[in-house]
Amino acid sequence: MSGPVWDFLEGGSGTESMLSAGREALDRIRLRPRCLVDVSACEPATSLLGASLAAPLGLAPVAYHQLAHPEGEVATARAAGAVGALFTVSMFASRSIEDIAAAATGPLWLQLYWLKRRESMIDLIRRAEDAGYRALVLTVDAPLVARRPRDVRNGFAVPAGIRAVNVDPSVMSASHSAEAGESAIARHSKEQFDPSITWADLEWLREQTALPLVLKGVLSGEDAERAVEHGIEGLVVSNHGGRQLDFARAAADALPEIADAVGGRCRLILDGAVRHGADIAKGLCLGADAVFVGRPALWGLAHSGSEGVAAVLRTLLDEFTEVMALMGAPRVSDFQRSGIVRH
Repeated sequence: MSGPVWDFLEGGSGTESMLSAGREALDRIRLRPRCLVDVSACEPATSLLGASLAAPLGLAPVAYHQLAHPEGEVATARAAGAVGALFTVSMFASRSIEDIAAAATGPLWLQLYWLKRRESMIDLIRRAEDAGYRALVLTVDAPLVARRPRDVRNGFAVPAGIRAVNVDPSVMSASHSAEAGESAIARHSKEQFDPSITWADLEWLREQTALPLVLKGVLSGEDAERAVEHGIEGLVVSNHGGRQLDFARAAADALPEIADAVGGRCRLILDGAVRHGADIAKGLCLGADAVFVGRPALWGLAHSGSEGVAAVLRTLLDEFTEVMALMGAPRVSDFQRSGIVRH
């Protein structure tokens, strides 16, 4: 990758404090195993909003996979299906959602940002329904894109030849216009994202589709409770990979509060700094039904396309299955709050 592309994928907002905070939060958690349990047949399979998964594992939405590999999201979808993982496709994917669906053998969700031009959202929702996507994931922690110093320093813009092909080009034009000392990604968000939306607007979105609605970017129990009151089926507990609010809570630190607030009334997904199979176990013990992986999938994609993504996912799956045996937890449902301690 070029330096600016690497910085775009790896960088964080502000002081970049959140790039390490998520990992530190997970590292503070230690597993509390039980002994003399029959673990001769561990079963990592589970389901999430009706989708059968080989393990409680999915891919978080990340824009522009062609930055990492020419096949982009098509290769990622192929890998997720081969391993039995959920793939959440970004609104700003660099391959069409129809081509991605054609390559997928596993479940797909579609992520949305709330645009000022709602007709663009409606068009994409209809296409997703027709292509067999199973849920919509609305990102709610980005009324605008935060200042990311690396992108500002590089004057980053999406390179020529790579485009968010599922959105009208007139909506995306600012993201390709490079200016020294400015991030085109941030400028685009200020032009096109609607920062005025509130909880009341969710009713409009609900009227557009029968697909389950998931909110991504929730970090407080109060917001989780309101989401349940508005009929939201799932929450992704996430700090956007450290790319939005600097000094925010780490997702792993917020998850127990959110799990207590929803009390099992909607599905929960931990998204943030997941790097090891043991992190899946920690997420489940904290109250999640599954975890999402973001950057590691892009690393695998850049290395060797679909095979690289599949290798990353299989490594996590194999590590998690080993943890199940060593934890004395042969079923996903065996992971409870009693299975962890903090230090």
